[in-house]
Amino acid sequence: MFPINIYALTRITESKMLQKMERQMSRRPRFLSIKAWEVDGLRRLSEHLMDETDQFCRMLFYYSFQIPRIGKEFDLLRISKDYVMNIELKSGNVSEETIKRQLKQNQYYLLSLGKSVKSYTYVSEEDRLYRLSKGENLVETSFQKLAEDLLKMQDFYEADIEELFNESEFLISPLTDADKFLNGEYFLTFQQRDIKHHILQGIKDGKGMLQGFTGLPGTGKTLLLYDIAMQLTQKQRVAVLHFGFFPEELERLNERLKRIDFYACRGMVKLPALEGYACILVDEGHQMPEELLEELLILADQQKLPVLFTYDQEDAIAQEETIFSVAQRLKKKNTYQEYVLTNRIRMNKELSTFIHGLLSPAKYGNRKYYPSVDVVYAENEADLERFIEQYKDKGYKYIEDASDTSTKEYDRVVMVMDEAFYYDEEWRLRALEEEKYRVRNLFHGLSRARSHIGIIVYKNEDVLREILEILQ
Repeated sequence: MFPINIYALTRITESKMLQKMERQMSRRPRFLSIKAWEVDGLRRLSEHLMDETDQFCRMLFYYSFQIPRIGKEFDLLRISKDYVMNIELKSGNVSEETIKRQLKQNQYYLLSLGKSVKSYTYVSEEDRLYRLSKGENLVETSFQKLAEDLLKMQDFYEADIEELFNESEFLISPLTDADKFLNGEYFLTFQQRDIKHHILQGIKDGKGMLQGFTGLPGTGKTLLLYDIAMQLTQKQRVAVLHFGFFPEELERLNERLKRIDFYACRGMVKLPALEGYACILVDEGHQMPEELLEELLILADQQKLPVLFTYDQEDAIAQEETIFSVAQRLKKKNTYQEYVLTNRIRMNKELSTFIHGLLSPAKYGNRKYYPSVDVVYAENEADLERFIEQYKDKGYKYIEDASDTSTKEYDRVVMVMDEAFYYDEEWRLRALEEEKYRVRNLFHGLSRARSHIGIIVYKNEDVLREILEILQ
């Protein structure tokens, strides 16, 4: 998205012209249509600013920009060398607390640009202008003050604004970013908030006793689960059962957050005592043993206890390779409600497409060009060890057991595909019967990569040939 001249935009006054412009914009990708009340607000704001400085008619702004995959939208942005100007538009009937909350949220995202942020809101029906002070207080201000701040801006950025934002910075993990989580320094995407609303409503009216959400690593499942846990503990006590690999991080959260009881369940053969809780939340549910799932489902039925699951999406893996699937078992319950997080923030589309194509070339196809994927072939153990060390030296995380890295992501990941792997007659990646878990392990391990993937093919020319075919 590139900046536009707001003053020129507001010169459109006739409804027929506005409708024509809206139709034209709706046919253009990456350009949002403009609502009639927004045009009125922009016009009135422009008139005020033109009274203060005639230079406003030459100023460019980014209008209705959304951070990709986050869904966070800003009405007006203007970016200079020193700071960012954010102006939000409201028609009316909005509280000062709502205005303040939005401007503070906007600052959270805009501060990632490494510049000072000046935040304003114009309420057109009331013809009032507000700004967020340095102490984060909302104060009514003058159009002269806004004009002065605009005139101070030098060396404007006028290229594609999407290039400035790294979406992965905004998705935290409560386990590895505990301070940010406990301080509330995070915001949910629109999709996360929508799922949260439906889940909480289901628990409240008693119709959502068994619910869950899934998605690839990096879609924010753990953050959403723990945020829901925080919401529930405003009135009642809940327990979180974590089947991942972070007992120390869980212990720290358990010590600092007394409202929630956290249980590190990896390796458990029996569930802890769960009496007295209003809700049970299960994190990393795809690693939950079958016998513990059955035990929890029986307990939930007996106590009429709502249970909420999160688990990684595994639709790319052949069902025969998953051994036991929590998702498949839950879906057999008629009362189960599943939601799917699709906005993957931490991995680019190129790597996601490659991973799915690697597991099932015939089903998922391929892009033909994967500049962020690197493949080498090792003929013997000495070559294998040498390649592993070379990748480590380049900053790659070498993953053997993907369950050891659950809830974590890395810029670069390297894994080994040895003689245990093969493609069946339906072109699905498989592993030898005694090592079925290897396909699932490969999928989850590679899915931890944000930007680069390395694959070391070891003594398996058939698999190498198919990977090279995908990479053509």
